[in-house]
Amino acid sequence: MSEIAVIGGGAWGTGIAIVLGRKGTHRVRLWAHEADVCECITHQRVNEKFLPGRRIPDSVTASTDLAATLRGAHIVVSVMPSQHCRALFERMRPLIQPQTLIVSATKGLEEGSLKRMTEVITEVLKRDNGTSPAVGALSGPSFAQEVARGDPTAITIASSDATLLRTVQQEFSDPSFRVYTNNDVIGVELGGALKNIVAIAAGICDGLGLGHNSVAALITRGLAEMTRLVVACGGRTETMAGLAGLGDLVLTCTGGLSRNRSVGVELGRGRTLPEIIAGMHGMVAEGVFTTSAAVGLAHARNVEMPITEQMHAILHQGKSPREATQVLMSRTGKSETGA
Repeated sequence: MSEIAVIGGGAWGTGIAIVLGRKGTHRVRLWAHEADVCECITHQRVNEKFLPGRRIPDSVTASTDLAATLRGAHIVVSVMPSQHCRALFERMRPLIQPQTLIVSATKGLEEGSLKRMTEVITEVLKRDNGTSPAVGALSGPSFAQEVARGDPTAITIASSDATLLRTVQQEFSDPSFRVYTNNDVIGVELGGALKNIVAIAAGICDGLGLGHNSVAALITRGLAEMTRLVVACGGRTETMAGLAGLGDLVLTCTGGLSRNRSVGVELGRGRTLPEIIAGMHGMVAEGVFTTSAAVGLAHARNVEMPITEQMHAILHQGKSPREATQVLMSRTGKSETGA
């Protein structure tokens, strides 16, 4: 049986553990920071705090002990919030073997360094001889509740390591969870991070009482600026037409289970960001953290991203959503295929 460690006991980490555990061919160990989450899983077979109502298979064990969780793991799935990625991998570095495959399922960018999660992980795990374990990025349209329920879901694993691609596709796929492969790590990872920003904007449209025209325009132009940045960073345009680009963007901008969209709805209704975050009970909307890094990355690559810039102004500079909307709609005329 495969030994798989899932690091992060939130909704998505729990959803991945359920997928892996229901195959019956894996021993899955789930690490959670919260002791009450582990106790609930152990005694009630459910993560009532982050993924209520979804039974967790008996093949999944939960622990707050990193060493015990990682011991003997063939695959480590990283599902922690982006702002905790570097610190957690620094703790895990002595516990991860060189042959271990690392799968990052976190959709965000590191503030300050502007790095993608696979870049952070590779940097932290690099050995004195310059080598590091194989690392991949898992992304695509996947609400944890629906994945855990067994709804048909398709996602993608991206890596430059062919063995990792084959292994993850084989080990993660089941009749309800289809995994495609991709070697464009930059495109897959940036697509998963940047779509959260546009999703907050889509929620704002809802909160302002705007209709389908506005959301359709936002998704389309949001995808255009996401693609510009992906290409400027070395990713491929066609990746943005796939699961980690358009697929995840549409899901997160339109689905009621999207935390990022929900934050936007409340912003559009006039609530403040601190007030909204305080009411999320420990859940994370990655787009809030990613926006600053995305603006920094766009400036570094000389890429114009008007939606992202206005979202940064709303989230971090106190600009009103209506004013930001007016700024976007009153920009000078552009070609649709340009900025």
